[in-house]
Order: sequence, then C-alpha cells, then structure tokens
Amino acid sequence: MTPSEIAPYIDHTLLKADAIEREVRQVCEEAVRFGFASVCVNSAWIPVVASYPGLRVTSVVGFPLGAMTPAAKADETAHAVELGADEIDMVIAIGWLKDRRLDAVKQDIREVVEAASGRIVKVILETSLLNEAEKRLACQISVAAGATFVKTSTGFNQGGATVEDIRLMRAEVGPDIGVKASGGVRDYATARAMIEAGATRIGASASVAIVTATAAAPAGY
Repeated sequence: MTPSEIAPYIDHTLLKADAIEREVRQVCEEAVRFGFASVCVNSAWIPVVASYPGLRVTSVVGFPLGAMTPAAKADETAHAVELGADEIDMVIAIGWLKDRRLDAVKQDIREVVEAASGRIVKVILETSLLNEAEKRLACQISVAAGATFVKTSTGFNQGGATVEDIRLMRAEVGPDIGVKASGGVRDYATARAMIEAGATRIGASASVAIVTATAAAPAGY
C-alpha cells in the first residue's frame, strides 16, 4: 500500500478547542485535494464542512469524556445530523463500563445510534483507560447496540492507538464492523501498520504528512 492509497481510509481531523474558521477551511480543502474519507470536527463547524460539495462530515458526540447522559448524547447527535453530519464519533460511557453498568452502556450507545437515523456511528472506547477485558466488553456492547465502528481513542487522553489494540478490536468485532485507529497516528508507516492490523479507518490531523510520506509536527491528534 502506497502513501496515497491510504487517503480513503482517513478522517482528516481538527478537534482542538481554539480552531478557527480559516483552519477548518484549510482542512476541508486538503480533504478535497487528497481524497480523504471525511473531515472530523466539533459540531460548531459542521456547517462549514458541509458547505463543500461531496465532502463527508464526521462530528464528535459526548467528546472527549463520554460522561454525559444518554439523553444529552442523543440530543447532540440529532442536532449534528440536522446540521449536516454524515457520521458520528461518540465517546463510550467509560465510568459506567468500568462499573460494569453494561446495560446502561448499551443503552447509551443505542440512543445515539437511533438518533443518527441510519448514519455511521463510531464508538470511541478510549482504550488507554481500559484493561483487556474492558476493551473486549466495550467492543461486544458496541456491536450489540448497533454501532457501525469501534474506535480506539479521542486523542485527548493518555495514550492512543496501538497495533495490539487494533488486532484485539478486529478479532472481537469480526469482519463486518469497522475499526478506527485514532490518537498518535502521525506518519505513513504507523498508518499502514494500523491498516494491516485490521483498521478500516484512520483518525488523524497529520493526514497530509501520512499520504505524502513526509514528517509531521511532533504533537496532535
């Protein structure tokens, strides 16, 4: 797989709190130029991304903590869809998962799936905060709740995507559910390794560096 062949796997991402419209538009123009899968932004920027014809919009929900009520996440999802979101990346209820409130975790995801009205829903597990058993449970619950993808990380917590976690997630969800590697994927070699381990989507802010096999800045999503 060449660097340019990775472009259709990438959600080109801009989620920093101080992002301004000029930066959002730059990300959109890069996505159009290189053929990235989507542009991933906070919901305030959905209308800007949606103004680019043919560009898919991913918006985050319950981000970055996942500690909102299911109703709040569902409302946020419905509003994002109304604004033009094509895909939703939601953060799982991490504390509930650790407390083994598994029915509540499942309902939390299901409400977002229902509010998304058939659109792609990716469940962010925040794998760096979970042990292996919790990662497996999170994958199982996400699938049972109707999610389209499981995703490693927000990029706003300790750690990020690892090849080992991608392999575990792929093994747990099987061949028909998407797996997204995000957090710390900042070069071509890492992105390729994630895809070879089973990732079907990459979340990155260093997308241009990945597809041109050039050096990226040392920090970021």
